[in-house]
Amino acid sequence: MIGLLIITHNNVGAELIKTATAMLGVCPVMAAVLSVTPESDPDAMLREARHLVAGLNGGAGVLVLTDMYGSTPSNIAAHFVNEEQVKVIAGINLPMLVRVLNYPQLDLHQLADKALSGGRDGILLCRPLPEA
Repeated sequence: MIGLLIITHNNVGAELIKTATAMLGVCPVMAAVLSVTPESDPDAMLREARHLVAGLNGGAGVLVLTDMYGSTPSNIAAHFVNEEQVKVIAGINLPMLVRVLNYPQLDLHQLADKALSGGRDGILLCRPLPEA
């Protein structure tokens, strides 16, 4: 089974996984969250991320989701982009995470594709409803 690591600012990742798990009733993957605060030491956070990735990889790989590309959390995650059994995606949102949790049986490459499509498909311009 794929492991899931969420690296975000403050408690964004913890709240997303908590919300998605509440919606689905279960978290079907091994998941961990790394919360990066303004006080965090980036080198210490990278060491912790390496530890978490190693612990989450049961042989099928790890999907790393992070929030804003170019920020400290995504810069930490970027250290894993060259690893064969790790995929990193920036721009996590709730639709992306729910899509990932709905397809735990997919392999790492397929699950990364599902995450991307869930993130994109979950962004919509809301238009006014017709008056009744």
